[in-house]
Amino acid sequence: MDDAEAAEVFLPAARAALEAFPITPGRLAFVNVSENATFKVTDEGGEDFVLRLHRPWYHTIERLKGERVWTRALAAAGVSVPQGVTTKGGDDYARVAVAALGEQRWAGLARWIEGRVLFGVVEAETDPAAVETHFERLGAIMAALHNQAAGWAPPGSFERHALDADGLMGEAPFWGPFWDHPMFDTAERSLMLATRDRIHAALSRYGRDPATFSLIHADLHPGNVLIDGDHLAVIDFDDAAFGWHLYDLAVALVFYQTHAHFPRFRDACLRGYSRVRPLPDDVVRLLPMFLLIRRLVQIGWLNARPELPERSDLAQRKHEIVARVRAFEPLC
Repeated sequence: MDDAEAAEVFLPAARAALEAFPITPGRLAFVNVSENATFKVTDEGGEDFVLRLHRPWYHTIERLKGERVWTRALAAAGVSVPQGVTTKGGDDYARVAVAALGEQRWAGLARWIEGRVLFGVVEAETDPAAVETHFERLGAIMAALHNQAAGWAPPGSFERHALDADGLMGEAPFWGPFWDHPMFDTAERSLMLATRDRIHAALSRYGRDPATFSLIHADLHPGNVLIDGDHLAVIDFDDAAFGWHLYDLAVALVFYQTHAHFPRFRDACLRGYSRVRPLPDDVVRLLPMFLLIRRLVQIGWLNARPELPERSDLAQRKHEIVARVRAFEPLC
Protein backbone atom coordinates (compact mmCIF):
# COMPACT_ATOMS: atom_id res chain seq x y z
CA MET A 1 0.00 0.00 0.00
CA ASP A 2 1.19 3.57 -0.64
CA ASP A 3 1.59 6.16 2.11
CA ALA A 4 -1.87 7.66 1.62
CA GLU A 5 -3.53 4.24 1.93
CA ALA A 6 -1.36 3.30 4.91
CA ALA A 7 -2.22 6.52 6.73
CA GLU A 8 -5.92 5.85 6.23
CA VAL A 9 -5.59 2.25 7.42
CA PHE A 10 -3.50 2.92 10.53
CA LEU A 11 -4.60 6.38 11.67
CA PRO A 12 -7.70 5.19 13.62
CA ALA A 13 -5.58 2.59 15.43
CA ALA A 14 -2.92 5.19 16.24
CA ARG A 15 -5.52 7.50 17.74
CA ALA A 16 -6.97 4.66 19.79
CA ALA A 17 -3.52 3.58 20.99
CA LEU A 18 -2.68 7.07 22.28
CA GLU A 19 -5.62 6.91 24.66
CA ALA A 20 -3.64 4.36 26.67
CA PHE A 21 -0.67 6.70 27.24
CA PRO A 22 -0.36 9.63 29.67
CA ILE A 23 -0.08 12.37 27.05
CA THR A 24 -2.59 14.70 25.42
CA PRO A 25 -1.81 14.59 21.69
CA GLY A 26 -2.04 17.83 19.78
CA ARG A 27 -0.82 16.61 16.38
CA LEU A 28 -0.55 13.11 14.93
CA ALA A 29 1.36 12.70 11.66
CA PHE A 30 1.92 9.51 9.67
CA VAL A 31 5.65 8.90 9.05
CA ASN A 32 5.83 5.63 7.13
CA VAL A 33 5.02 1.94 7.06
CA SER A 34 7.89 -0.39 6.28
CA GLU A 35 8.05 -3.11 8.87
CA ASN A 36 5.93 -1.30 11.47
CA ALA A 37 3.54 1.62 11.05
CA THR A 38 5.16 4.74 12.50
CA PHE A 39 3.67 8.08 13.54
CA LYS A 40 5.07 11.31 14.97
CA VAL A 41 3.02 12.61 17.89
CA THR A 42 3.23 16.13 19.32
CA ASP A 43 1.52 16.69 22.66
CA GLU A 44 -0.21 19.88 23.75
CA GLY A 45 2.98 21.05 25.45
CA GLY A 46 4.96 20.77 22.20
CA GLU A 47 6.94 17.64 23.10
CA ASP A 48 7.43 15.12 20.27
CA PHE A 49 7.06 11.34 20.46
CA VAL A 50 7.25 8.41 18.07
CA LEU A 51 4.42 5.87 18.04
CA ARG A 52 5.00 2.44 16.50
CA LEU A 53 2.28 -0.08 15.68
CA HIS A 54 4.23 -3.32 15.58
CA ARG A 55 3.52 -5.92 12.90
CA PRO A 56 1.72 -8.81 14.57
CA TRP A 57 3.78 -11.74 13.30
CA TYR A 58 7.31 -10.62 14.14
CA HIS A 59 7.67 -10.45 17.94
CA THR A 60 5.77 -11.79 20.90
CA ILE A 61 4.91 -9.30 23.63
CA GLU A 62 7.66 -10.85 25.77
CA ARG A 63 10.25 -10.06 23.10
CA LEU A 64 8.87 -6.56 22.63
CA LYS A 65 9.25 -5.98 26.36
CA GLY A 66 12.81 -7.24 26.05
CA GLU A 67 13.57 -4.38 23.66
CA ARG A 68 12.41 -1.87 26.26
CA VAL A 69 14.36 -3.56 29.06
CA TRP A 70 17.56 -3.33 27.02
CA THR A 71 17.11 0.25 25.81
CA ARG A 72 16.52 1.38 29.40
CA ALA A 73 19.76 -0.35 30.41
CA LEU A 74 21.61 1.24 27.49
CA ALA A 75 20.32 4.68 28.41
CA ALA A 76 21.48 4.13 32.01
CA ALA A 77 24.93 3.30 30.60
CA GLY A 78 25.05 6.58 28.68
CA VAL A 79 24.16 5.35 25.20
CA SER A 80 21.68 7.66 23.48
CA VAL A 81 18.65 5.55 22.54
CA PRO A 82 14.85 6.04 22.41
CA GLN A 83 13.30 6.52 25.85
CA GLY A 84 10.09 4.54 26.11
CA VAL A 85 6.90 5.93 27.64
CA THR A 86 4.77 3.54 29.66
CA THR A 87 0.98 3.41 29.50
CA LYS A 88 -1.28 4.87 32.16
CA GLY A 89 -1.27 1.40 33.72
CA GLY A 90 2.54 1.17 33.73
CA ASP A 91 2.90 -1.21 30.77
CA ASP A 92 5.39 -0.81 27.95
CA TYR A 93 2.82 -1.51 25.22
CA ALA A 94 -0.88 -1.17 24.57
CA ARG A 95 -3.00 -3.56 22.49
CA VAL A 96 -4.92 -1.94 19.65
CA ALA A 97 -7.11 -3.14 16.78
CA VAL A 98 -6.38 -2.25 13.15
CA ALA A 99 -9.93 -2.71 11.92
CA ALA A 100 -9.17 -2.31 8.21
CA LEU A 101 -6.75 -5.26 8.33
CA GLY A 102 -8.57 -7.35 10.92
CA GLU A 103 -5.39 -7.28 13.07
CA GLN A 104 -4.43 -6.74 16.66
CA ARG A 105 -1.15 -4.89 17.11
CA TRP A 106 1.03 -3.82 20.02
CA ALA A 107 1.61 -0.07 20.17
CA GLY A 108 4.69 1.46 21.77
CA LEU A 109 5.43 5.13 22.46
CA ALA A 110 8.87 6.71 22.90
CA ARG A 111 10.25 10.23 23.08
CA TRP A 112 11.29 11.63 19.71
CA ILE A 113 15.03 12.09 19.13
CA GLU A 114 16.02 15.10 17.06
CA GLY A 115 18.73 14.80 14.45
CA ARG A 116 19.57 14.08 10.84
CA VAL A 117 19.74 10.50 9.64
CA LEU A 118 23.41 9.62 9.28
CA PHE A 119 22.80 7.86 5.96
CA GLY A 120 21.60 11.13 4.42
CA VAL A 121 24.52 13.05 5.91
CA VAL A 122 26.99 10.56 4.43
CA GLU A 123 25.29 10.55 1.04
CA ALA A 124 25.37 14.35 0.84
CA GLU A 125 29.02 14.59 1.86
CA THR A 126 31.55 15.04 -0.96
CA ASP A 127 34.70 14.91 1.17
CA PRO A 128 35.79 11.29 1.92
CA ALA A 129 37.72 12.50 4.97
CA ALA A 130 34.51 13.91 6.45
CA VAL A 131 32.74 10.60 5.78
CA GLU A 132 35.57 8.82 7.59
CA THR A 133 34.85 10.97 10.63
CA HIS A 134 31.21 9.92 10.57
CA PHE A 135 32.12 6.23 10.35
CA GLU A 136 34.63 6.63 13.15
CA ARG A 137 31.90 8.03 15.38
CA LEU A 138 29.53 5.26 14.29
CA GLY A 139 32.13 2.67 15.30
CA ALA A 140 32.55 4.33 18.68
CA ILE A 141 28.85 4.35 19.57
CA MET A 142 28.54 0.75 18.40
CA ALA A 143 31.42 -0.23 20.70
CA ALA A 144 29.74 1.57 23.62
CA LEU A 145 26.59 -0.42 22.93
CA HIS A 146 28.57 -3.68 22.87
CA ASN A 147 30.42 -2.75 26.07
CA GLN A 148 27.11 -2.40 27.88
CA ALA A 149 25.65 -5.60 26.41
CA ALA A 150 28.72 -7.75 27.06
CA GLY A 151 28.85 -6.71 30.70
CA TRP A 152 25.12 -6.85 31.40
CA ALA A 153 23.06 -9.70 32.81
CA PRO A 154 19.47 -9.47 31.51
CA PRO A 155 16.70 -10.34 33.96
CA GLY A 156 15.45 -13.90 33.99
CA SER A 157 12.27 -13.00 32.15
CA PHE A 158 14.18 -11.38 29.28
CA GLU A 159 13.47 -12.67 25.76
CA ARG A 160 14.92 -11.87 22.35
CA HIS A 161 15.65 -14.09 19.36
CA ALA A 162 19.14 -15.34 18.49
CA LEU A 163 21.11 -14.61 15.34
CA ASP A 164 23.51 -17.46 15.97
CA ALA A 165 24.63 -20.12 13.50
CA ASP A 166 21.09 -21.47 13.16
CA GLY A 167 19.46 -18.03 13.18
CA LEU A 168 21.66 -16.79 10.34
CA MET A 169 22.60 -19.91 8.40
CA GLY A 170 20.38 -22.73 9.63
CA GLU A 171 17.84 -24.71 7.63
CA ALA A 172 15.17 -22.18 8.66
CA PRO A 173 17.05 -18.89 9.23
CA PHE A 174 15.35 -16.05 11.03
CA TRP A 175 15.00 -13.86 7.94
CA GLY A 176 14.09 -16.60 5.48
CA PRO A 177 15.83 -19.03 3.08
CA PHE A 178 17.99 -16.85 0.85
CA TRP A 179 18.84 -19.84 -1.36
CA ASP A 180 15.20 -20.07 -2.47
CA HIS A 181 15.12 -16.62 -4.06
CA PRO A 182 13.90 -17.06 -7.66
CA MET A 183 16.81 -15.04 -9.03
CA PHE A 184 19.05 -18.07 -8.45
CA ASP A 185 19.08 -20.86 -11.04
CA THR A 186 19.42 -24.52 -10.03
CA ALA A 187 23.22 -24.52 -9.99
CA GLU A 188 23.36 -21.23 -8.09
CA ARG A 189 20.84 -22.49 -5.55
CA SER A 190 23.07 -25.51 -4.91
CA LEU A 191 26.03 -23.16 -4.49
CA MET A 192 24.07 -21.08 -1.96
CA LEU A 193 23.07 -24.17 0.01
CA ALA A 194 26.66 -25.44 0.10
CA THR A 195 27.87 -22.02 1.21
CA ARG A 196 25.19 -21.86 3.88
CA ASP A 197 26.49 -25.13 5.31
CA ARG A 198 30.12 -23.94 5.20
CA ILE A 199 29.29 -20.68 6.97
CA HIS A 200 27.14 -22.50 9.53
CA ALA A 201 30.09 -24.75 10.35
CA ALA A 202 32.45 -21.76 10.58
CA LEU A 203 30.12 -19.91 12.94
CA SER A 204 29.76 -23.01 15.09
CA ARG A 205 33.54 -23.25 15.33
CA TYR A 206 33.82 -19.54 16.11
CA GLY A 207 31.56 -20.04 19.12
CA ARG A 208 29.62 -17.67 21.34
CA ASP A 209 32.27 -16.21 23.61
CA PRO A 210 30.81 -13.28 25.60
CA ALA A 211 33.69 -11.12 24.34
CA THR A 212 32.34 -11.42 20.78
CA PHE A 213 28.70 -12.49 21.20
CA SER A 214 26.02 -10.70 23.21
CA LEU A 215 22.95 -8.61 22.56
CA ILE A 216 23.42 -6.60 19.36
CA HIS A 217 21.34 -4.03 17.52
CA ALA A 218 21.38 -6.23 14.35
CA ASP A 219 20.29 -3.36 12.07
CA LEU A 220 22.85 -0.70 12.93
CA HIS A 221 23.27 0.84 9.48
CA PRO A 222 23.60 4.63 9.07
CA GLY A 223 19.86 4.84 8.44
CA ASN A 224 19.29 3.96 12.09
CA VAL A 225 21.69 6.54 13.52
CA LEU A 226 20.76 10.17 14.13
CA ILE A 227 23.33 12.96 14.25
CA ASP A 228 22.74 16.29 15.97
CA GLY A 229 25.94 18.34 16.09
CA ASP A 230 28.49 16.17 17.90
CA HIS A 231 25.78 13.94 19.32
CA LEU A 232 24.90 10.50 17.92
CA ALA A 233 21.85 8.45 18.84
CA VAL A 234 20.89 4.89 17.86
CA ILE A 235 17.25 4.20 17.00
CA ASP A 236 15.04 1.29 15.86
CA PHE A 237 15.87 -1.70 18.05
CA ASP A 238 13.16 -3.81 16.42
CA ASP A 239 15.69 -6.38 15.15
CA ALA A 240 17.82 -6.46 18.33
CA ALA A 241 18.94 -9.99 19.09
CA PHE A 242 21.64 -12.12 20.62
CA GLY A 243 24.40 -12.22 18.04
CA TRP A 244 28.01 -11.56 17.10
CA HIS A 245 29.41 -8.05 17.42
CA LEU A 246 30.94 -8.47 13.96
CA TYR A 247 27.44 -8.76 12.53
CA ASP A 248 26.67 -5.22 13.74
CA LEU A 249 29.87 -4.00 12.09
CA ALA A 250 28.94 -5.77 8.86
CA VAL A 251 25.48 -4.21 8.85
CA ALA A 252 27.02 -0.75 9.24
CA LEU A 253 29.44 -1.26 6.34
CA VAL A 254 27.87 -3.59 3.80
CA PHE A 255 26.00 -0.92 1.81
CA TYR A 256 29.32 0.80 1.11
CA GLN A 257 31.27 -2.35 0.20
CA THR A 258 31.36 -1.45 -3.51
CA HIS A 259 32.14 2.24 -2.84
CA ALA A 260 35.48 3.47 -4.17
CA HIS A 261 36.48 4.61 -0.67
CA PHE A 262 35.18 1.55 1.18
CA PRO A 263 38.60 0.64 2.71
CA ARG A 264 38.81 4.12 4.24
CA PHE A 265 35.26 3.98 5.60
CA ARG A 266 35.79 0.46 6.97
CA ASP A 267 39.08 1.34 8.65
CA ALA A 268 37.57 4.48 10.17
CA CYS A 269 34.67 2.50 11.63
CA LEU A 270 37.05 -0.10 13.07
CA ARG A 271 39.31 2.66 14.40
CA GLY A 272 36.43 4.34 16.21
CA TYR A 273 35.29 1.01 17.59
CA SER A 274 38.79 0.10 18.81
CA ARG A 275 39.10 3.34 20.76
CA VAL A 276 36.17 2.27 22.93
CA ARG A 277 36.33 -1.54 22.89
CA PRO A 278 39.18 -3.95 22.01
CA LEU A 279 38.99 -5.39 18.50
CA PRO A 280 41.74 -8.00 18.09
CA ASP A 281 43.20 -8.74 14.66
CA ASP A 282 41.96 -12.34 14.77
CA VAL A 283 38.42 -10.98 15.08
CA VAL A 284 38.80 -8.32 12.37
CA ARG A 285 39.94 -10.92 9.83
CA LEU A 286 36.47 -12.51 10.03
CA LEU A 287 34.71 -9.30 8.95
CA PRO A 288 34.54 -10.35 5.25
CA MET A 289 32.59 -13.48 6.26
CA PHE A 290 30.09 -11.38 8.21
CA LEU A 291 29.75 -8.94 5.31
CA LEU A 292 28.81 -11.91 3.12
CA ILE A 293 26.42 -13.19 5.78
CA ARG A 294 24.64 -9.83 5.84
CA ARG A 295 24.32 -9.85 2.05
CA LEU A 296 22.78 -13.32 2.11
CA VAL A 297 20.45 -12.40 4.98
CA GLN A 298 19.20 -9.44 2.94
CA ILE A 299 18.33 -11.78 0.06
CA GLY A 300 16.37 -13.98 2.48
CA TRP A 301 14.53 -10.90 3.73
CA LEU A 302 13.63 -9.87 0.17
CA ASN A 303 12.52 -13.40 -0.69
CA ALA A 304 10.12 -13.40 2.28
CA ARG A 305 8.48 -10.21 0.99
CA PRO A 306 7.19 -10.84 -2.53
CA GLU A 307 4.80 -7.92 -2.13
CA LEU A 308 7.71 -5.48 -2.45
CA PRO A 309 8.45 -4.07 -5.93
CA GLU A 310 11.31 -5.84 -7.69
CA ARG A 311 14.60 -4.03 -7.24
CA SER A 312 16.07 -2.50 -10.38
CA ASP A 313 19.57 -3.60 -9.33
CA LEU A 314 18.63 -7.23 -8.67
CA ALA A 315 20.65 -8.67 -11.58
CA GLN A 316 23.72 -6.70 -10.55
CA ARG A 317 23.25 -7.72 -6.93
CA LYS A 318 22.93 -11.38 -7.92
CA HIS A 319 26.12 -11.23 -10.01
CA GLU A 320 28.04 -9.66 -7.14
CA ILE A 321 26.73 -12.10 -4.51
CA VAL A 322 27.44 -15.18 -6.62
CA ALA A 323 30.98 -13.92 -7.22
CA ARG A 324 31.55 -13.30 -3.51
CA VAL A 325 30.13 -16.70 -2.60
CA ARG A 326 32.42 -18.45 -5.08
CA ALA A 327 35.43 -16.61 -3.62
CA PHE A 328 34.45 -17.28 0.01
CA GLU A 329 36.92 -19.15 2.22
CA PRO A 330 36.13 -19.49 5.94
CA LEU A 331 38.94 -18.29 8.21
CA CYS A 332 37.72 -19.97 11.37
